[in-house]
Amino acid sequence: MYVYMKKDPGRKGISVLPMLSVDMENKENGSLDTENLVENGRPPDPADWAVTDVVNYFRTVGFEDQANAFQEQEIDGKSLLLMTRNDVLTGLSLKLGPALKIYEYHIKPLQTRHLKNSAL
Repeated sequence: MYVYMKKDPGRKGISVLPMLSVDMENKENGSLDTENLVENGRPPDPADWAVTDVVNYFRTVGFEDQANAFQEQEIDGKSLLLMTRNDVLTGLSLKLGPALKIYEYHIKPLQTRHLKNSAL
């Protein structure tokens, strides 16, 4: 298990995000199961993520180099949930392989889970 905690300087006062625990067994191929992300016993809502949260998420799941593209494009959680496959493949200037993995194994499942949780 990998656990990280970070401060978000973009928010008022001293703000520490809750700890996220990530099962890193599939980190190398970029196919982490996003269901294993846990915040206070439940998956965090990506709609609430700041740009730094999105960047840290992709760094944590093994896309260290590609995470910078999300920073440069100022992609926050709400923007992430609106991204299409084409946005990821062409708009972020990433190599095709990592871009496909990022969309299929991370963005798409986050979008699906967010829609399911919003419908409840």
